[in-house]
Amino acid sequence: MTEHSNEETLAAEQAVDPIQPNTPSYEEVLFYERKPAGFWVRFWAYVIDLLVVFAVTSILIKPVFALLGLETSSTSWYAPYAILSAIIFYGYFVLMTKFFRQTVGKMIMGIRVVSLKTDDLSWGTLLFREWIGRFISTTILPLYWIVGFTPLKQGIHDFIADTTVIHEESYRKRTMLQKRKAEGSELHETEAF
Repeated sequence: MTEHSNEETLAAEQAVDPIQPNTPSYEEVLFYERKPAGFWVRFWAYVIDLLVVFAVTSILIKPVFALLGLETSSTSWYAPYAILSAIIFYGYFVLMTKFFRQTVGKMIMGIRVVSLKTDDLSWGTLLFREWIGRFISTTILPLYWIVGFTPLKQGIHDFIADTTVIHEESYRKRTMLQKRKAEGSELHETEAF
């Protein structure tokens, strides 16, 4: 009787297929993705952009105010010089990011803005990122430091607009588990639509 039960057990073990057709198997896939730009490279790009905006404001607005005899040193936010400077500041960031996906500072540092949802940056996304988000980030300075601590190196303005800043020529290697494709004909699909 022990021989009979051993034969049945051996036959049962051989009948079980080690890879069951309905069980999905996974494979590790290697891919490369653009490396997010960190805090310091974005900081220096922003400093360069501030210098560009200051230069444009000094070249275009200050001479006009000097010719008209208007004051440019007023500290109130509603002063004409402050309003025109703010228009140039926000207009620079919105227009450069829309048409080039990067400002002059980002061009020099080799980084650019990308959307996490679409291939193109819409006007709505840009206005939220560069106007409202940048206003929040520059008003409450510690919020900009969040860039150094998030996985995709996003600031508050990036979270608002679902964007991030990446290096143009730098990649990082990642692995991901992916369902293995069925071998042979896929005419006999076991799953419904």
